Amino acid sequence: MELGMALVLGATGGIGGETAAALLRRGWRVRALARDPAKAAAQWPAGTAQPEWVAGDALDADSVIAAARGASLIVHAVNPPGYRNWRTLVLPMLESTIRAAEASGARIALPGTVYNYGPDAFPDLVETSPQHPDTRKGAIRVQMEQRLREAAGRGVRTLIVRAGDFFGPRSGNNWFAQLAKPGRPLAATTDPGRRGVGHQWAYLPDVAETIVQLVERESALAAFDTFHMAGHWDADGTRMQAAIRRACGRPDLPARRFPWWLVTLASPFVPLFRELREMRYLWEQPVRLRNARLLSVLGSEPHTALDTAVATALQGLGCLGDGGPAGALRSTL
Repeated sequence: MELGMALVLGATGGIGGETAAALLRRGWRVRALARDPAKAAAQWPAGTAQPEWVAGDALDADSVIAAARGASLIVHAVNPPGYRNWRTLVLPMLESTIRAAEASGARIALPGTVYNYGPDAFPDLVETSPQHPDTRKGAIRVQMEQRLREAAGRGVRTLIVRAGDFFGPRSGNNWFAQLAKPGRPLAATTDPGRRGVGHQWAYLPDVAETIVQLVERESALAAFDTFHMAGHWDADGTRMQAAIRRACGRPDLPARRFPWWLVTLASPFVPLFRELREMRYLWEQPVRLRNARLLSVLGSEPHTALDTAVATALQGLGCLGDGGPAGALRSTL
């Protein structure tokens, strides 16, 4: 397809920022919506191409519509800050994007999650698996996709790329940040999983590259289309811990059990803990996305080696010094 202009909502976050960067690398013109464009520009990684920052709020449909003029793609990667007010904010933000896509004719790209699924679909998930979640957050994600499917009947095209738990150098608001606290030297890592249970991870730059490669194959996409990524499968919960130890050169780095008891006690008072507790089931049983359909379109899935991905993520999150193993590895990327 002819490369055009993309509007990214949530470019100051992990997946939004990586997708904006991937689009820029591949020759797209990128516009990014931010409440404070000057602050967003100042926080963008130095020495890399920046999007065109425009002022606006994802809850304000008029500002999203204005920002999307001329766009052939809208990346909807925005979420309520701090996991607050999901029920009241998530769907209105999506409605702003749908209205902007209707006005501009752009395709919507949405980073998907495994939250949509319930026990009747576990452990192996494909694009046609039933979506009957047991959680409040999962139910909201199902509603989001239902609204996008309904909008497809009105001509609004959507692409959903579903992946495991995100990790990467731009984002500290995820499960990886519970394993290695952003901005702190690594004294220990945390293990939230049940022993022997597998877990699926997704390196954010790989997810972003997958989204962009699929968008550029417009002729192969349906009006409403979904793809699953394999990412990094940690078969028994030890691969990620081992990669963190190798990245910091500390084979003796202790792994402490995640304090689920504290999360349970504090969840009525701390929104983040409430959200973490609701997703505990994903650490107690294997849930794995299968990527056969993605491979049938792309031929291969963008995939960064685990050690490289973990080292780059830890370096970007400020958990390592430049002189350690990750610093040396980062200089070769």
